[in-house]
Amino acid sequence: MPLRDHFRGPVFAQHSWDELHGMWPGEIVRALFPLLPTGYQAKPKIHLGSSFEIDVGAYELDLFVPEPSTKGPLSTQFAPTLTIDAELSDQDEYAVRIYDEARGRRLVATVEILSPSNKDRPESRELFLGKVQSLLREGVSVSIVDLVTTRRSNLYAELLSDLDRADPILTDDPSPTYTVTLRNRRPGEAKARLDTWYRPLAIGDPLPEIPIWLSTNEPVLLPLGTCYEESCRLLHIV
Repeated sequence: MPLRDHFRGPVFAQHSWDELHGMWPGEIVRALFPLLPTGYQAKPKIHLGSSFEIDVGAYELDLFVPEPSTKGPLSTQFAPTLTIDAELSDQDEYAVRIYDEARGRRLVATVEILSPSNKDRPESRELFLGKVQSLLREGVSVSIVDLVTTRRSNLYAELLSDLDRADPILTDDPSPTYTVTLRNRRPGEAKARLDTWYRPLAIGDPLPEIPIWLSTNEPVLLPLGTCYEESCRLLHIV
């Protein structure tokens, strides 16, 4: 079950990377179904951010013409102090969320499949890493799968740098493709205790099993390579 390069030829000449990213979460859900204990459910989560851009301002101008105010001076109290055009960060999201239904559908784990929009700019990487840190603070296990070969950034290394920590397994120029699972053994406490399981990935090598932590003492092993290969088979990616 070798890893292909989905961002360069020859695969990219026939199949866009987002075909795999769209199919893979569903196959991960399928693989987790018999592995999760009773009361846990896995759900795919796909959100397309900057791939779809709508000029909301222009659309509203075409359809909405404000009427003159008849409410007198009171209406001026709610006038904006500033009106600007702004591009608000919105990234693609390809993920699987795992919930504990017995505890009010509490989110306990997530598998995040990175897209180029997560790595293309410093602010994009900061936005994603901020989300990861927020999830870890809440006690959510976070697994990151990064197959993006066209961006050299390793977000796991950047996360450790933000925390003023280092992983001896990382080189000075860490692989841009990798998988890592992180969990916080002290959710809710001021100082977290993070465990990480990091594996660099190389084109042509098989994908590993990765741990998904439902609680601090309850892992399941996700057969990442099996899910990947089945997605490639269904999409006729060779």
